[in-house]
Amino acid sequence: MRHGLSYRKLNKSTEHRKALFKNMLNSLIKYEQIITTLPKAKELKPQIDKVITIGKKNILSNKKKLFSKLQDKKSVTKVFGELSKRYVSRKGGYSRVLKAGFRTGDDAPMAVIELVDRNPEAKKIDKPKKTPAKDKTKEPQEPSKIASK
Repeated sequence: MRHGLSYRKLNKSTEHRKALFKNMLNSLIKYEQIITTLPKAKELKPQIDKVITIGKKNILSNKKKLFSKLQDKKSVTKVFGELSKRYVSRKGGYSRVLKAGFRTGDDAPMAVIELVDRNPEAKKIDKPKKTPAKDKTKEPQEPSKIASK
């Protein structure tokens, strides 16, 4: 029975899981939208909501708490500056998880997790555009002139 099990282990050790979510939190704060697998997105949603809730009360102890969790000064300043002002009237639900089909290769369910009311001018994550392959044929060089005697 699953009594008292409140989170997914995602087939990772504790240290790996903590590092994974720290990096994902920093990326979500930076870009305001990331693409990941559905189980990871579902586990990340309560964490980002807690981070923004902590950031809404601008006191030193909360800044230290967030820095110990995120370990990135830019992310902490963005949470306390931009995000806390954006969500001052909202009581919760700062992020949403949208299903995004299945990944080719291993058929893993993919999802987009984004901040609600996000800045449309924020850095967008786009799929890399396919560029045409370079021609491997070299241009013919002029034959060297041989001086005849």
